[in-house]
Amino acid sequence: MARTSSKTWPELASESWLLASDAAVVIWLRSMRLMMGGPLAAREAERMVSEKLTASMTLLPALMQGGLTQTPEALGAKALAHYRAPVAANRKRLSGSSRA
Repeated sequence: MARTSSKTWPELASESWLLASDAAVVIWLRSMRLMMGGPLAAREAERMVSEKLTASMTLLPALMQGGLTQTPEALGAKALAHYRAPVAANRKRLSGSSRA
């Protein structure tokens, strides 16, 4: 991961906005899949819950790797990095860019 302690608040705000827009697309795509019903929807619902539990349980250890003296900016950048890859992977998978 790139150095996160040098992020400024405007950079974090911009990255947060981009992550939120990607997450909104994933929510929409998942909603479409769930509304279709069937075994694919059931697998997606199970996958969604599993991913959310994993992400929430691994966030605190990921944040604490830098110790208690981290700046708020560094913690914010780590939290964004923690969620960026899974959101991007889900967007790619659900949009049909890959098969999963």
